[in-house]
Amino acid sequence: MKTYLIIQTAFIGDVILATALIESIIEKEPTAKIDFLVRKGNDGLLVGHPHIRRVLVWDKKNNKYANLKHLAKLIRERNYDVLLNLQRFSSSGYLSWKSKAKQIVGFKKNPLSFSFHHKVNHEIGNGKHEVERNHALLLAIGDYKQAKPKLYPTSEQIQKIEEAGLPEDYIVMAPSSVWATKQLPKSKWVELLNQHLDQTVFFIGAKSDIEYLCEIGRASNHKNWVCSAGSTNLLESAYLISKASMTYVNDSAPLHLASAMNASVTAFFCSTIPGFGFGPLSDASKTVEVAEKLDCRPCGLHGKASCPKGHFNCGEKIDVTIVK
Repeated sequence: MKTYLIIQTAFIGDVILATALIESIIEKEPTAKIDFLVRKGNDGLLVGHPHIRRVLVWDKKNNKYANLKHLAKLIRERNYDVLLNLQRFSSSGYLSWKSKAKQIVGFKKNPLSFSFHHKVNHEIGNGKHEVERNHALLLAIGDYKQAKPKLYPTSEQIQKIEEAGLPEDYIVMAPSSVWATKQLPKSKWVELLNQHLDQTVFFIGAKSDIEYLCEIGRASNHKNWVCSAGSTNLLESAYLISKASMTYVNDSAPLHLASAMNASVTAFFCSTIPGFGFGPLSDASKTVEVAEKLDCRPCGLHGKASCPKGHFNCGEKIDVTIVK
């Protein structure tokens, strides 16, 4: 029985995509014991996961380095057979170095990769999806079949959504993003909402998104929209997405929630491009971009707080009438 530790302390979408490694490991080794390290706040994604033995949490906001040292000690005591480090920063490199795991696998770009037993290239823009780039870590130590990411809402979470009452046919929309240039303009969401007047529409997002989402709803002609932001957690939102006839998203975390539930999804890419390797993986998926070739796009991997050119043509010129 082999023990694994997967380290992914980045953002929500990164953790979701990393769950593909769990599926690959379990398919090859059904008795494997898998632990997963995430940053505080992302642990809710893995609650009740049937293939994870324990979730380790790094609190980066309070006593960041003291907590890091405590985790390093804990990891070393657990004597893992395999440590998979998906991060390319020194903090995760430190944990790997101190772990004394029998096999440490990570990306060459990590500053402490000298301590890894196996070092793998990580190149963005080479046509590979991030799931494929992550899977290369497993291939460095054996023949593992590549899998898709997968999340497992608990029975309690499913019951909460079901008891709230779901229409037979409904749409989910996730208009918000941490990065402004990844976010389809508000007017476009209003236009899209008006194309679904005959269906209930659920908005999802964080509590801080509520006012923005309600502005979209109020600006439309739609009379049957529901703002679920702040009242549904990530796994509850994942289940809501899984039962929708379509989910509309930006290049952001809800896109990956849809992939992990193999749900129908349409993803809008504004300043970023699917070629970075973070596009949808659902069987029924579609990406929508501006038709015009813009010499300023993409302007960054993660998006920006505002359009550097001031016009935001990569978002404003997207035609949402083609998606229904």
